[in-house]
Amino acid sequence: MEEKARGIMKCLLICIIMSSMLIIAGCAQDISEVKQQDNVGDTVTVKGTVQNTIKLGKLSGYQVKDETGTIGVSSEALPAEGSEVTVKGTLIKDTLLGYYIDAS
Repeated sequence: MEEKARGIMKCLLICIIMSSMLIIAGCAQDISEVKQQDNVGDTVTVKGTVQNTIKLGKLSGYQVKDETGTIGVSSEALPAEGSEVTVKGTLIKDTLLGYYIDAS
């Protein structure tokens, strides 16, 4: 019976560790950490306050600011300025725009 209990405990421990890894992987990163050449092309997640929304024809976007910096976001949806958002998308580096997240 003790062997069966140990097996169940081992299985529960593995499940807890795997769940923790999934939660950590989905967490938002600091904007200053995201804006790195090594992250270009990767899926990133940031959390912050919406600033400077803009819509020009089919192009639209906004900026997200956290305590470490600001990053542009290209997105069809425009949240209200001042709202708190979590954004997930592909990090792009453009010659003119610098780093931004494509969340389309």
